Amino acid sequence: QVQVEESGGGLVQAGGSLRVSCVVSGRTFSTSAMGWFRQAPGKERDFVAAISWYGGSIKYADSVKGRFTISRDNPKNTVHLQMNSLKPEDTAVYYCAADQWGSGSDRIYEYETWGQGTQVTVSS
Repeated sequence: QVQVEESGGGLVQAGGSLRVSCVVSGRTFSTSAMGWFRQAPGKERDFVAAISWYGGSIKYADSVKGRFTISRDNPKNTVHLQMNSLKPEDTAVYYCAADQWGSGSDRIYEYETWGQGTQVTVSS
């Protein structure tokens, strides 16, 4: 059974940094594109960042470009999202998702397996 589990959320002041991570078990992580999405209260789930299974293709939402960095550690089946210069509007539940053989899409329906999410709160 495939499992995706996020960690590292929390409360941070505006301008601060936070790193969220995601571990994938039960499948071949190295052949899965990984994506991060976020959902604020009352809003739709939006794309944040994605990385292809081979790591050569990376995408970011315009709202996080230059502030967030996605990376993957295949030997540890882990993907990280480093978030710097955080803003109150970054407050949301952050979800990690896996897409077998994916190229790192920004389309939510491309991803087959999702984690439960981790809360990130940025205070002003």
